[in-house]
Amino acid sequence: MSAVELGMGMYNNVYRVVLAGRARPVILRVAPEEGRQFRSERHLMRNEYGSVPWLSVIAPLMPHVLAADWSHEVINRDWMIQTHLDGVPAPEHLGTYPRTAWPEFFRQMGAIARSVHDVRGPHFGPVGGPGHGTWSEAVITSLEAIAADLDGAGLDSADVRKVAAVAAHDRAVLDEVTEPRLLTGDLWTVNVMLDAGAEEPTITGVFDMDRTWWGETAADWTIRMATAKRDERVAFWETYGDRDCSAAASWRSLVYEVRHLGAVRLERHRLGNAAGVGSTYDAVAAVLADLG
Repeated sequence: MSAVELGMGMYNNVYRVVLAGRARPVILRVAPEEGRQFRSERHLMRNEYGSVPWLSVIAPLMPHVLAADWSHEVINRDWMIQTHLDGVPAPEHLGTYPRTAWPEFFRQMGAIARSVHDVRGPHFGPVGGPGHGTWSEAVITSLEAIAADLDGAGLDSADVRKVAAVAAHDRAVLDEVTEPRLLTGDLWTVNVMLDAGAEEPTITGVFDMDRTWWGETAADWTIRMATAKRDERVAFWETYGDRDCSAAASWRSLVYEVRHLGAVRLERHRLGNAAGVGSTYDAVAAVLADLG
């Protein structure tokens, strides 16, 4: 009956579709053409589809997949239809509550992340593959893929390649991680829905779990964001639990930060944010100084 593109999609095209004979709308997500996908972001929608059984621990919060098609027989792109989540996007609604109420939101985020991170997996690397036998291999491969994407985009990749070389030299520190855990890949406020009428921030849904992978929990974007500032988000740790603060864990976190910054650089380039791209070089340089 109607289809409206939602501007929230920063990677896929996302539409709210009203179907004849169906009371509730559905969400259609359409992946970029394969030729426009970075090597480090290849087949993210397929990765999400393969992650659904592993994410059963948060199934009540997630949209249900109604249809998925990688055949390219309808259009020359992957696409997926999902149920429509109730609620209001957290970036729009969290600010309507007093800041004294925000810790409750981050406590819920901590509990969600903890439940996902407790899931153990069969290999390191993206859930949908390719899988790796060691954590160092997964991390170094990811850094090298990001560097290759930067080269392909005409951006300087030397700093990311330098960190990949440091990681390869000290791979034994990475390989202290021997048990693959499920990482959300991208879970933070932008991928969360809140109850529109609740007296305090109440998470009703999470979505866009397309960057899931298996690895050390500290490498997850969620952990990166939870540690980015000492504000209301410190409540995250009340439900998430303790984290490893050893010297080896701190060193690994520096490597993960460069992986995050490399991915951010690519995204900002894709979105035409030249100033944002430039700022990532200073940020990586600061991490390199700490890596030694």
